[in-house]
Amino acid sequence: MASRPLTLYEKIWNAHVVETRDDGTALIFIDRHLVHEVTSPQAFEALRLAGRKVRRPDLTLAVPDHNLPTTPRLDADGNKIPISDPQSAAQLEALEANAPEFGIRYINATAAEQGIVHVVGPEQGFSLPGTTIVCGDSHTAAHGGVGALAFGIGTSEVEHVLATQTLLLKRSEAMEVAVTGELGPGVTSKDLILHIIGVVGTAGGTGHVIEYRGDVFEKMSVESRLTVCNMSIEAGARAGLIAPDETTFRYLKNRPLSPSGEDWDKAVAYWSSLRTDPGATFDKVVRLEAADVEPTVTWGTSPEDVVPIGGAVPAPSSFADPSKKDAAQKSLDYMGLTPGQKMTDVDVQNIFIGSCTNSRIEDLRAAAEVLRGKHKADGVKWAIVVPGSGLVKQMAEEEGLDKVFIDAGLEWREPGCSACLGMNPDKVPPGERCASTSNRNFVGRQGPGSRTHLMSPAMAAAAAITGKLTDVRELVK
Repeated sequence: MASRPLTLYEKIWNAHVVETRDDGTALIFIDRHLVHEVTSPQAFEALRLAGRKVRRPDLTLAVPDHNLPTTPRLDADGNKIPISDPQSAAQLEALEANAPEFGIRYINATAAEQGIVHVVGPEQGFSLPGTTIVCGDSHTAAHGGVGALAFGIGTSEVEHVLATQTLLLKRSEAMEVAVTGELGPGVTSKDLILHIIGVVGTAGGTGHVIEYRGDVFEKMSVESRLTVCNMSIEAGARAGLIAPDETTFRYLKNRPLSPSGEDWDKAVAYWSSLRTDPGATFDKVVRLEAADVEPTVTWGTSPEDVVPIGGAVPAPSSFADPSKKDAAQKSLDYMGLTPGQKMTDVDVQNIFIGSCTNSRIEDLRAAAEVLRGKHKADGVKWAIVVPGSGLVKQMAEEEGLDKVFIDAGLEWREPGCSACLGMNPDKVPPGERCASTSNRNFVGRQGPGSRTHLMSPAMAAAAAITGKLTDVRELVK
């Protein structure tokens, strides 16, 4: 008897089940484990105390990113510049020592390949279609952009994967987000995922793995797909997926850790089967039209607090749910905004172009296109561009993008997580606003008292020029 049609998520899940327990949970094999300095020290120490080894060091990749300063890392003589924050220095030193001790491939802080784990994974060909990928970081969902089932895990789970290369999980439900049509001028994948989160809410994907389907995603570059899947966690989902296709295969071919020769041909043959079968059913379905999406920004302290750039700050009374009313009022109090205020009247003092969401070469090109021949506004105090990896940095410099940023009055930095989160020197001062290409606008996310507005790289570049939240379509016609 023929099996029932399966979703992409079900196909990947079924291929990784080691055993299913009586309570419905399953032991799942993990193909790839990305490790950074923040969530790994305790896990490695627990292994050491228990006398355990890493089960599959060949399936593990360690990269420092969260705590690294994005200022120069070597002095004029080529010596490492000490990290001033003791806790950051300790975590980075621990990773540098732990990785070789346990036989794990380690990309050091000054290597050209260093970068944000979620940029490095696909860039190196470590992240592949149909694989299960975990990391002690919530935005691991990004790797779904190459067709991997990828999700964040906690420190105790990091230890479990290091020791066993498995995880005990409950299967999620499958959710379809289908977008048809074409995105309009000035509208990017970042605008689209912000719009989607605004529609479904930050709890809309809870308990689900989202598969993004439709014309728009099929036409996207892999870099844009990585951006979409990266923010699936902000819709409450366990992971995000986009089916691999010829675009994916072209992106991955000849990457350092991608299969090669006959193995490549076998891999592509398998990857080509990773599509949702006709007739497969999803537990939840959301259908949207691309034409309804405009350049989008956040106004509050949740990624679901979005509005088109031509819109206005909503009134708390406009929300039917009492808890939403209360949350909206608290957001406005924190953000220093008033109901009815036009988004284009909101001043910004800081600009951040970077993060695992938007620090790839495509993102930097988009920002540079807006900034070319222009200069940041006098009211913008601090504006930084942080490439997602050393290889992205090299590529940008070969294309002259660094000169565009510097000529426009922005700072060109070293790779790292940077101002996405207040865990390194790149913090937004209290009470000041930041036009940010990152993924979270929580209270204090970019530093105590910081006020974050999420947007695309092109929109952040536009804000740099005008000193206000600005419709990029007014600057690039």
